[in-house]
Amino acid sequence: MATAQNPAAHTIERGVQPLRAATGWSFVWRKLHSLLGIIPLGAFLLEHLLSNFEALKGPIAYGEQVRFLNSLPMVRVLEWVFIFLPLLYHACYGVWIWLRGQSNIVYYPWAGNWLYVVQRYTGLIAFAYITQHVIRQRFMGISLPEQPFAAFHKVQVELANPWMLAVYIVAMIAICWHFSYGVWLFAAKWGITPGTKARKRFGFVCVALGLGLAILGLASMWAFVVDPKYKNTPENPAVSLVVAPAATGIVLI
Repeated sequence: MATAQNPAAHTIERGVQPLRAATGWSFVWRKLHSLLGIIPLGAFLLEHLLSNFEALKGPIAYGEQVRFLNSLPMVRVLEWVFIFLPLLYHACYGVWIWLRGQSNIVYYPWAGNWLYVVQRYTGLIAFAYITQHVIRQRFMGISLPEQPFAAFHKVQVELANPWMLAVYIVAMIAICWHFSYGVWLFAAKWGITPGTKARKRFGFVCVALGLGLAILGLASMWAFVVDPKYKNTPENPAVSLVVAPAATGIVLI
């Protein structure tokens, strides 16, 4: 009788194992990466765009919004816990996923591969822009937490540079794309949109979301760059409403 031979022992090659869904800790890190892109970073993006939209109401309204945000309890702790640290992890792990993945757009020019590539590049653009924006607006020049009503002037001076204006426009479009497609990926990965039909329908919702956010962000730049009412806003616009005689009505001082 033929004797059964033991199969050769499986050898494991040295090195880092490829990332696979539901394999080890990579599953947890990817889920956390996906979740942080929506909460809190997505929520912060929505709040930031809505706050910037106040610029259309003028320097004082914009300054009031900046003052209100900086008056929140434990605002510096909130910045680090819900903005800076999640952003750093989301960006760094996103780059790690990119370096470990393969898009193959040359040999497989499918829509999914192109979306994968665009998502990674827009993520890099968003991170680079946000980094310089935070440094320049938050930590350089006029300190806005102490002088919130100088915010309009500070942004206006920066956007007076045509190159910086171009950077803002490109970054705004990239960020809105990255977020809207990230929402679509989040819904797919977390089982919110099971099935091809549900994902296709939700894709239209995400396209509308991205376009709406981009229009909202670009419209905010109008006040800083184009609107003649707010041209050459001073660093500290001292404006108050004074009730004048009935013949003159309300005047601005």
